Amino acid sequence: MEVDSGMFNGSVFGRLDQKLQHAVADAGYKTPTPIQARAMPYLFEGRDLIGIAQTGTGKTAAFMLPILNHLWKVRRPRHIGHPRALVLSPTRELAAQTAENVKKYSKYCQLPFACIFGGVSQYGQVKDIKKGAETVIACPGRLIDLMTQGILYLDQVECFVLDEADRMLDMGFLPDIKRIISKLPKARQSLFFSATMSPAISKLAGELVQDPVQVTINPETPTVEKINQKVMFVEKACKDTLLIHLLKTHPEWTKVIVFTKMRHGADRVVKKLLRENIRCAAIHSDKTQGQRTRALDGFRHGEVRVLVATDIASRGIDVPDVSCVVNMELPLETESYVHRIGRTARAGESGAAISFVTGEERAQLKAVERFIKKTIPVDRDQPYHSDVVDRKTGHQNEGLPQAPWVHPANRNKANRKRQGHKSFLGRRQPDFGQKQ
Repeated sequence: MEVDSGMFNGSVFGRLDQKLQHAVADAGYKTPTPIQARAMPYLFEGRDLIGIAQTGTGKTAAFMLPILNHLWKVRRPRHIGHPRALVLSPTRELAAQTAENVKKYSKYCQLPFACIFGGVSQYGQVKDIKKGAETVIACPGRLIDLMTQGILYLDQVECFVLDEADRMLDMGFLPDIKRIISKLPKARQSLFFSATMSPAISKLAGELVQDPVQVTINPETPTVEKINQKVMFVEKACKDTLLIHLLKTHPEWTKVIVFTKMRHGADRVVKKLLRENIRCAAIHSDKTQGQRTRALDGFRHGEVRVLVATDIASRGIDVPDVSCVVNMELPLETESYVHRIGRTARAGESGAAISFVTGEERAQLKAVERFIKKTIPVDRDQPYHSDVVDRKTGHQNEGLPQAPWVHPANRNKANRKRQGHKSFLGRRQPDFGQKQ
């Protein structure tokens, strides 16, 4: 079980207990990510922390490893139903993903945990709590249910994490969060993570942390810049056939997420792919939690090559090594485009994103290009390219489409901007990388 003593020299991982170092080595971690390198030293000291970081930056390990290290080194008698660490997550998928990481990191330590969320029977979750779970990863609704039933108490929590706080507020969890915080001991370590820091989120952070350190991680390059984006003009009736063609001609795409707008559309795509012997599964709100979990696990472990999803899966799930994202239709909400394609190019890797566009979707395409401030190249070198759609979208014979911010009609504005006058480019643009 010994880890090479020099393996983590000079790294924050070197401050972990040997058992945790061994688990980290097994997980293939060698060099800490920026959020890990900057946050973990403060967390080892027991400081409260505000972390501003996107998903896919390694923040789960950044907070979970120091917490597990503390629980393992500072042993206390276990009290059933009284966990020592609590991680609050906005969605079932994120809670399950965090729990999977806890299982991986604590494989050589006897540190039981429970993952609790709604949508499934509470029986197995209560069973894990009664086994003496020292860490609880929870969604607010089920957590409050179990507290109300007298199964779970928060009076002995030493470490509390509020993960993806901005999304918590977007989903209307603020009253639940305040109720949960009121039950925590005042003497505790509190960690607050968010992708953005709006006034409402700053106010919540002020109620949660004391004398915090703030760590902000700005990606060196916005996620969309690392993604090879393409548009393919196609008739609606040919979209499924084009998808099958791409999957068969790109065997190197070992993990592909396909987004559809509607649940029935996701199920239809899955049926067509299964007929072609392409391993796939669907995830949407009509699926039970068990079905969603099995689909995600199969995708994560390579048993499922294609995950067909509605926007329920467009964010908050960090699946490594996603080769390509395919948009069967462009989303009605432009922000959803960035959340969707952000499932690839995680943690500094590159990736591909392909959007199938019909003539009726030209307005969405222009809105997306305006939102990301980037012209998306058109790939006409595919067997189902439609000249009719191409003409409808106004890109015929133009080479790469010209977006409004570089259109010749705006050149005079750009010249005036260089002379100190305001122009379109001088206006504040949406911060697509952070708003959730």
